[in-house]
This record gives sequence, structure tokens and C-alpha cells, in this order.
Amino acid sequence: MQFTPQQAVHFLEYNAERPHLIIPEYGRHLQKLIDQATLIEDREERNKAARYIISVMGGLNPHLRDVPDFQHKLWDQIFIMSDFKLDVDSPYPIPSKEVLHQKPEKLNYPQNFPKYRFYGNNIKYMIDVANKWEESDLKNTLIRVIANHMKKCYLSWNKDTVKDDVIFEHLYELSGGKINLLKTDEELSNTTDLMRVNKKMSNKAQFNNPKGKGNTGGKNFNPRSNNKNSNRK
Repeated sequence: MQFTPQQAVHFLEYNAERPHLIIPEYGRHLQKLIDQATLIEDREERNKAARYIISVMGGLNPHLRDVPDFQHKLWDQIFIMSDFKLDVDSPYPIPSKEVLHQKPEKLNYPQNFPKYRFYGNNIKYMIDVANKWEESDLKNTLIRVIANHMKKCYLSWNKDTVKDDVIFEHLYELSGGKINLLKTDEELSNTTDLMRVNKKMSNKAQFNNPKGKGNTGGKNFNPRSNNKNSNRK
């Protein structure tokens, strides 16, 4: 049987003209099966059709068959896809449309406006926790971790390099003057300078006297050569 182009266009269905799919993951064919099951007048036949549709829905997701409450989820979905018009005997409590469309309570976001927003509220919370701890090695380690994370946050906000003194000053300010790493940083810088001087002196001595040649004027010392000379004499 052949159709003219005008007749063929009459049989075409566009998605814009089709009814809206409530759960698109199952496809339009399953949605049509549920709509047909809703129109069945005999309750026993309607229950049989609903159980068949549940088996088809479970076959589409075989990896979820052993998941707890998977059947409960399928029955909830079949009622949702029928727009709660399917009247069948469900082994689980039937969900209500009001509960499904109930809006969740509004979340109370922290309305804090810190001076250094790029650090975030978690950094301030960690600093407050560190202030409550007693002096110990564990507290010092936590402070170092906080300072390291602050530097990462600073670099994500400002791509240029940042000195440790800037991070230490911010940490001192955010902690209310209870955490001060500036003095420790000065001690570390002094220690680093001292190590740099010692390394420079050792390199200079090694250059003047390579391979531990002693005071031989740069000539190799070979005791065998002296023995040979003595024997010749």
C-alpha cells in the first residue's frame, strides 16, 4: 500500500506533538504500556498487566535485581509514570502525588563575609579548632597543614607566586594573634642561610683541593714512585 507525501506526513509523529515522558529512561513504548494498563477495566487483568510491566522494567536493569528495595523502587516508578492513575494492588505502600511534588526545606547557607574569601569557611573552622588544642607536636603539624592549604587556596585565586610571610600574616590575623609562624620562619631562614654558607665553604675547599690530594701542590701522591726512586739510589 502506497501513500502520497501528503498522507505520509499525516501519519508522522513529532516529539513536540507527543505527550511528555515522565521518566524518559524507560522509553516511550513502556510509557504506552502503562497508559494502556491504566485503561483496563477488569482489576485482575489490570494487576496482571502491572506485574508484567514490572518484570519488563526489571529486565531493563538486570544488574539491579539483587539490590535491596529494587522492587519497591520499580513499583514507585510505575505509579509515578501513570501519573498516579493506576489502581492496582501493590506489595508496597503506594506513594502520593503530594509527597512527590513537595518542595524541600530551604537550606540555611552560612552568610559569612570574611575578609579573605578565597580561603573559604573551612579554613577558618580549622583555625578555630587549632586554637582550642593544647600545645603539642600534633597541633604544630595541624598548623603547618593549614598554612600549606592556605597557600594552595591563595595560588588558585592569584596565579602569581606568594611568599610564606603573606600566608603567615593572614594566619596570624585569622587566628586572632594566637598562631604566629613568622618567628619560626625567621629561624628557618637563618638556618638556611647558615647551611648555604657552610655549603659554599665546603665547595670552595673541594675546588682548591680536589679528590683529597693534601698539600702536594696539585700533584698526585704515589708512594710506590718514592720507593722506586729510593731503590735506584
